[in-house]
Amino acid sequence: MGQRAGQVWVDADACPVPIKDILFRAATRSQCMTTLLANHSMTVPPSPYLSFVQVPSGFDVADSEILKRLEPCDLVVTQDVPLAAEVVERGALAISPRGERYTAENARARLAIRDFMTELRDSGVQTGGPAPLDNADKQRFANALDSWLAKRSQTGTRA
Repeated sequence: MGQRAGQVWVDADACPVPIKDILFRAATRSQCMTTLLANHSMTVPPSPYLSFVQVPSGFDVADSEILKRLEPCDLVVTQDVPLAAEVVERGALAISPRGERYTAENARARLAIRDFMTELRDSGVQTGGPAPLDNADKQRFANALDSWLAKRSQTGTRA
């Protein structure tokens, strides 16, 4: 039995709507299974290549479900740095909704920054949040996704 072609897993609780729209179009165009996981109800367009899994509420429940289903040939879309680090450690690819490809090195660096910012916020420092998603971010994401899909179609498996 051969290895299945890679599929896309989306940590959908915090995934911006424009990124979901890009994913929906790409799934149908490329015939790539794309599964969104979230702890709240969500509608996905009718397509044999799109599915939604609602997980129970709770800390990292969607992350755990993605990791349980993950294969090394898969792609995970997430803003969650600890999840991305685990995905990379397992040999799969993780990208952010801004199109940044996570690596073992940048995931560790982002975890350190996240922990530092949490300490600042816990001590009362106002740190602000991330900048709003802009057109350059959406384009970077679409390019990263298209690159993975192109490699997936060439190899039939891993990008």
